[in-house]
Amino acid sequence: MELTKRRAFRLGKATRDAFGEALVALGRDERIVVVDGDVNNSTRTDLFARAYPERFFNVGIAESNLVSLAGGLASCGKIPVIASFACFLLCNAFDQLRMSVAFPRLNVKVVGTHAGISIGEDGPSQMGIEDIALALALPGFTVLVPADEVAARAATQAMLAVEGPVYLRLGRPRVPIVYEDGCEFVIGRANLLRPGRDVTLAANGLMVALALEAAEILAEEGIDARVLDLASVRPLDIEALVAAARETRGIVVAEEHLKHGGLGSAVAMALAERAPAPLRFVALENTYAESGKPEDLLAKYGLTAENIAAAARDLLR
Repeated sequence: MELTKRRAFRLGKATRDAFGEALVALGRDERIVVVDGDVNNSTRTDLFARAYPERFFNVGIAESNLVSLAGGLASCGKIPVIASFACFLLCNAFDQLRMSVAFPRLNVKVVGTHAGISIGEDGPSQMGIEDIALALALPGFTVLVPADEVAARAATQAMLAVEGPVYLRLGRPRVPIVYEDGCEFVIGRANLLRPGRDVTLAANGLMVALALEAAEILAEEGIDARVLDLASVRPLDIEALVAAARETRGIVVAEEHLKHGGLGSAVAMALAERAPAPLRFVALENTYAESGKPEDLLAKYGLTAENIAAAARDLLR
């Protein structure tokens, strides 16, 4: 999938693929067990199943049971990693996530793949566009959205190292490599990818590469844009956001998610309390998408570098 046009990124693997590979590499820890909802060839937990068959469980298309089983495993001292499509886990099994994981604050790692509209031809029934909002509605959950395969591997390691429930959001398509020189992934910390004094572009997931391209578009117009990767949605890097609000003229937040309830809402809430600043949001509006080619859907629903650049220009008027 061609996301960027002006910036020459190397196309990497899908974040779901990087997760599957990282999980195998980390699987020597015998506390780790993996539970999948009969989509392991898509979530890429099939790699773990082949490497550690005695610690892999396929519960079938039964997400509520999947989550409840994970709660029991965590209560016995295991580190369950549960995987399915983002919309199946967060939407179908929200009550079980609430009562079997969040309420007792169990050490369950929830991995939602095929998130956003970039899954393309599978259509709206399988597009997780409200999953971040739902995950943020679960007290105690850490929420992570890596930008590329490098960050996804690092996020998988960080997810398994932290105690408590985590939601890791992953995508289906191959995405540009943002972190060519490696990624220091620290939960609760943003990564500054480009300095800038005029405006800040804050993004996560596949929108990070587009934010970097938007910064180059703006640079051609004499606008100096800072770019932040906010892969850690909760906890947020409040210090980096406050600095951006005070050192630039405003912040554009870009995400492959509904505008309400996701990263943009979290940023707005954090800054309203500490450092109010002009904000603009590039996200999916109050609508579901449709079936189509990923790049066509992103263009139709306004999730492009050009849209990010336009939002920055509007903010600076």
